[in-house]
Amino acid sequence: MRTETVVRAEQDLRRERRLLVSGPPGIGKTALLDALAERAAARGERVLYLCPQPPDHAVPFATVADLLLALPDRRVDLLPLPQRQAATAVLRHDTPPPGGEPDPLAVRLALTAVLHEAGPCLIVVDNAHCTDPASEAALTCLAGLPVDVIGAADTAPQFLDGAPTFTVEPLAADEVAALLAGQHLTARLSGRIHRASGGNPRIALELGRAVAALRSPPHPLDALPVPERVRAMVRRRLDALPAAVRRTLLTAALADRPTPALLRRAASRDVEEDLRLAARDGLAVFGADELGFTAEVLALVLVESSSWADRSAAHRALTHAVTDPVEAARHRALATDDIDAGLAAELEAAADTARARGDRGKAAELGLLAARRTPLGEGSGARPGARTPEGNQPKVRTPQGTSTAHADAVRRFVAAADDAGCAGRADLARRAAAEVLEHSARPGERVGALLAVIDAAGQALDDVDEEFARAGAEAAGDPGLLAAVQLRLAWKANLYGDPVKARGAAARAAALAERARQPGVAVMALTMRARLERVLGEADAEATLERALAAAVPGEPVHVRNQPRFLRVRHDLFDDRLDRARAGLLDLLPVAERSGDAEDLVEVLRGLAETEARAGRCAAALRHAERAVRVTAEAGGSPGPCWYTAAVAEAAGGSFERARAFALRGVRASQDEHDRVFLSRNRHVLGMVHLVTGSAADAVEQLSLVREGERAQQVGDPSLLRWHADLAEAFALAGRNDEASSVIEQYAGTARELGRTSTLAALDRAGAVNLTALGEAARAAALLESAAERFEALGLPLERGRCLWLLSRTRLRQRRRAGARQALVDALDLFAAADAHAWQALVGEALARLDAGGGARGAGEGLTTAEEQLASLVAAGASNREAASRLHLSVKTVETMLTRIYRKLGVQSRAQLAAARAVPHDGRP
Repeated sequence: MRTETVVRAEQDLRRERRLLVSGPPGIGKTALLDALAERAAARGERVLYLCPQPPDHAVPFATVADLLLALPDRRVDLLPLPQRQAATAVLRHDTPPPGGEPDPLAVRLALTAVLHEAGPCLIVVDNAHCTDPASEAALTCLAGLPVDVIGAADTAPQFLDGAPTFTVEPLAADEVAALLAGQHLTARLSGRIHRASGGNPRIALELGRAVAALRSPPHPLDALPVPERVRAMVRRRLDALPAAVRRTLLTAALADRPTPALLRRAASRDVEEDLRLAARDGLAVFGADELGFTAEVLALVLVESSSWADRSAAHRALTHAVTDPVEAARHRALATDDIDAGLAAELEAAADTARARGDRGKAAELGLLAARRTPLGEGSGARPGARTPEGNQPKVRTPQGTSTAHADAVRRFVAAADDAGCAGRADLARRAAAEVLEHSARPGERVGALLAVIDAAGQALDDVDEEFARAGAEAAGDPGLLAAVQLRLAWKANLYGDPVKARGAAARAAALAERARQPGVAVMALTMRARLERVLGEADAEATLERALAAAVPGEPVHVRNQPRFLRVRHDLFDDRLDRARAGLLDLLPVAERSGDAEDLVEVLRGLAETEARAGRCAAALRHAERAVRVTAEAGGSPGPCWYTAAVAEAAGGSFERARAFALRGVRASQDEHDRVFLSRNRHVLGMVHLVTGSAADAVEQLSLVREGERAQQVGDPSLLRWHADLAEAFALAGRNDEASSVIEQYAGTARELGRTSTLAALDRAGAVNLTALGEAARAAALLESAAERFEALGLPLERGRCLWLLSRTRLRQRRRAGARQALVDALDLFAAADAHAWQALVGEALARLDAGGGARGAGEGLTTAEEQLASLVAAGASNREAASRLHLSVKTVETMLTRIYRKLGVQSRAQLAAARAVPHDGRP
């Protein structure tokens, strides 16, 4: 249970003395009551916990009996006779009175007297809806007693009538992922379970266990296995609705984008009351423009538990209610199982329309429906995939010879597979590919279907090893098909951190494609080769990219992210030609949107977000990153890349805490999918956030892992991921000055050779931090001023502002307080103009400390950041070995630093250090 939720509920309870906790089954009401009870008990309060069960509702005074039994010091024997008799009858200590049940007024008076004698306490009633009516009436006495009362129920019982309601909110995606951590599910599946459960903890846990029990994990867009316990829970909620409401919700579940207006047309009546009832019961939310189920599993169980006749009737109603001809064709097909050549042709035309709109997922769905409604010919009445009574496939003669399905059906399955591959819909791609492999003998169609499954897998290419092997075997002897397979092998090798292997596969793909006269594949292969040459730091990268650009096929290309135009703008971003990069990406955005390829759209959005963040247009960066995250979730794509971009945008224009959260999620997702490229990138953001927020040791740990990963991937160009200066700065702040100098020296040479100007400026900035730590503040200040000027010339305001922030610290070391303040003011102005809220907050705090007379942390004592961290640990009682372990230093380094600290502070022992640290240097207590 979230701490902030418990605190808010506790505050409401203290203010009102009574509280009703509400929410759907499984949302966590009991967990909240338990948490509140534990906190009260920890404060020494008496807690009386009641939990009536459904059978208790029919037993008069059952809950009152439980309450009397929960009181440790019952004084029933001291009550007046009528009250004593009523209480003993309730407790079944005596025979029932002549009327069969005790007098209700006597029970209430007895309960009042006993509780008043017991004194202040907290009464917790879980399952309050199971309280019997007699107890409900008796417990109304609680309102006048010195007790706090909290109950969990959907509607307030009498004794909580008028009490404020606290609704338990569903879990966020991160919280569901944490809840499912023990199930070893990938980040993509955790997100899928969050959407399916609507953040309901009990449903999420049940779904997580069911998914974990499968031999192979489902694709995030596949239907999840729903355990019977969840089905039963959902059915109970649905069965409590009137039949008309269920029909309305079934229609909404079958519609693509349900709106109240659409549902009114489909139902031929006013449905607002139906929707209000569904919303009241927590099943749906609706507004003027759209209706949505609070959890996908509600719609799934509703559809599954409905009859074919009801579903068919709803689809027929929707056929006439929708205004989009594409949707009308889909509903017309889903309303019948008939094999119909006319309907198949209509569905194929609808798929073409969806494809032209850029909705490749819808095109794939319609293409599959078209193929399955296609007659096989010769009057068989069968459809592809159907079996004859004898269990054999029906044979159909085509111009190419005998095959198991009509050529039109196979063509439609092939198109559906291609659409699904572009949309990242692995579920649909696998279904279409299975049909193609069963019904087609043509290598081109078979390999194309297998490649569609590979394309739909996104970053999770470990899941399609079998398809890679089969595609290679099917393509043998055909250079064009082999080129397509080799190209995807290059993508896979790059993703898994082997650029040399990837470059070789890309070169083979280009040669094979040129031999087969397939310019489109050749261009993508050359683009991939140029990408890898840049990664490896090879001088030929630009020449190879120019070859690809010259050979590019006119028109809107497929796989925008693998085209030379996109790589050109990526190089512009790496080389800080940001205006050109932004213009190129904005040109590609509508192309990606029309392509219907979700991964294309995400890559363009990611590029825009990173470009805008680097250029200091932070609000735009956040918008593009947010959209990339949303598109990825909707398409069931790999979240590691978009979470990295979200972390970059948040570290600029949002908050460092949110940046850290996104980066941590990105690390886990990349580890799940063995994506070494984005594992390094997410760790870089994580390390940078640790660095600028004062955790140098943690920054060293993360950034050292980045260095190891980049070395393993043989990355030779320092402009692709700018971690080098951050690692050097972290080493400097952690007191590991020799290592800082080594990093700067090692990568400055490479950056100079390749002409990476901004990388050199960043390394100079790190060198200045190292010089400051070594006591050479004058040289450090000059280096920072120079770096700030170069960043200004390059149009990198955030990088310049970071230099000024560090310059303020260095000037404080020089005891130039006015100069330090001016540097902070200039940095704050830069960050404010860029909407760089994370940096604004950081610099604003430093300026406030300076104006308050505190200066930078440790500045008044002349300690470096690393010395400050060590002094704090030792003053708190840490041994040299403990401090070394915490700061990732050797014991010898800690001893040397302690000697410097003692000298600077004028102390001679750990005890004197602790005493000195107990009083601030400005003398304030």
